[in-house]
Amino acid sequence: MPDASFAGQQETFLNVQGFDAVLVAVKHVFASLFNDRAISYRVHQGYDHRGVALSAGVQRMVRSDLASSGVMFSIDTESGFDQVVFITSAWGLGEMVVQGAVNPDEFYVHKPTLAAGRPAIVRRTMGSKKIRMVYAATQEHGKQVKIEDVPQEQRDIFSLTNEEVQELAKQAVQIEQHYGRPMDIEWAKDGHTGKLFIVQARPETVRSRGQVMERYTLHAQGKIIAEGRAIGHRIGAGMVKVIHDIGEMNRIEPGDVLVTDMTDPDWEPIMKKAAAIVTNRGGRTCHAAIIARELGIPAVVGCGDATERMKDGEKVTVSCAEGDTGYVYADMLDFSVKSSSIDTMPDLPLKIMMNVGNPDRAFDFGLPAE
Repeated sequence: MPDASFAGQQETFLNVQGFDAVLVAVKHVFASLFNDRAISYRVHQGYDHRGVALSAGVQRMVRSDLASSGVMFSIDTESGFDQVVFITSAWGLGEMVVQGAVNPDEFYVHKPTLAAGRPAIVRRTMGSKKIRMVYAATQEHGKQVKIEDVPQEQRDIFSLTNEEVQELAKQAVQIEQHYGRPMDIEWAKDGHTGKLFIVQARPETVRSRGQVMERYTLHAQGKIIAEGRAIGHRIGAGMVKVIHDIGEMNRIEPGDVLVTDMTDPDWEPIMKKAAAIVTNRGGRTCHAAIIARELGIPAVVGCGDATERMKDGEKVTVSCAEGDTGYVYADMLDFSVKSSSIDTMPDLPLKIMMNVGNPDRAFDFGLPAE
């Protein structure tokens, strides 16, 4: 099933202790094959419910609650540029990154420079990293993990060293070469030993199979209401619906702009109705961002206070077509889209060169060039 990630569809249990507890957790994993979000996801993807098998993996816990963890892709998630590794990182267990509960640090590593043995980090952005998930003391109240605030001094520094970023990128390249395709990888750093561990690897499902190039162009500029990290390169417009809890999902109508604090895979049934998605929290590698890309819905994540700035019923335009930063504009602005099939493009009797004036768009224009 190369076109579906199943990101976050099944349950994950952390810091499970004791054989009996592991056995119970495995049963809950099997049962999650038929939870609401998994059923909805398979219906949308057109898969037979009884044609999908599920296995449960049991791994030793990496003590990333004492260090950091995150997700990395062996291509740029937004442009599909395949000469970089994109890494996100935050303090504590990785669940906060994949859930979209934190705004993580971001790193881009250039593969050819890395292969040449030279410093290869071409861009890094510090996230706010306000909270983290850690072990609960003696599994208090039956909970294995808890969420706590990150001290300000840790928020103000990167959660990985440059050396660790490059080591992770090397592992991503090796995994990509092993499977022969771009990969979506979860990693964790052990706080006791300082070692980096790969805890999951699955195929990237969107950019690596794209055979159609789309160029969205915004033809007007309006008042900026909110901004954050752009997911995808599309533009969407519609009426704002501020949703504070998943219990309000019945309020979302097709074509609305979904605005909320954060989303997780449980929100997939209403995400596919939306013209665009805007969240206060989250990064480009969280499960909700992965699903938004699969659905082809523009999303702006990590806005900070979008639920306060945006009001129910107002009309907005959400643009992810202007580089790394996504913008929410007041009013319904005019835009256009041009599609081109890569398969039908003619061979050119010349060498292609380009001059890119906006560094944020460089990956977008990363076609084979000389």
